[in-house]
Amino acid sequence: MGESILDATPGITYDTKMRLPQIVLDTNVLVAALRSRRGASFRLLSLIDSGKFEINVSVPLLFEYEDVLRRELPVLSLSESDLDDLLDYLCSVANRHEIHFLWRPLLRDPKDDMVLELGVTAGCEYIVTYNHRDFHGAASFDIAVIEPVEMLKIIGDLQ
Repeated sequence: MGESILDATPGITYDTKMRLPQIVLDTNVLVAALRSRRGASFRLLSLIDSGKFEINVSVPLLFEYEDVLRRELPVLSLSESDLDDLLDYLCSVANRHEIHFLWRPLLRDPKDDMVLELGVTAGCEYIVTYNHRDFHGAASFDIAVIEPVEMLKIIGDLQ
């Protein structure tokens, strides 16, 4: 009468849904993606919400994205409205996190600490950046620091 399908199924039920790779995009990757449509950064940006990985954001990181990208607008092929749309899109598709603890200062740059804190909070496997040496402490949290081309290889988008 009140039986669910799980009640009627003998044996053990498994959740076979695989967790997608969790990443944090450093601001320099977004800048590179918006400067050129020919590189790995642009390809990675175009694959957001493709089901191959998930991006993670926090309010401080979004403010940094906005601040840096607004300063770069003169060399980007974006209008202010386009930038607003991009930031809104990132907010709509990303996993959003509040940071309830601070590890600072762990890295040399407080803005890099902010990216690492998000990676730890979100349980990310990867921080995608062009500044490997700035994230030297990430390994102690089991977070790999990789470039966009490496992320494309991991998700099978590049041989």
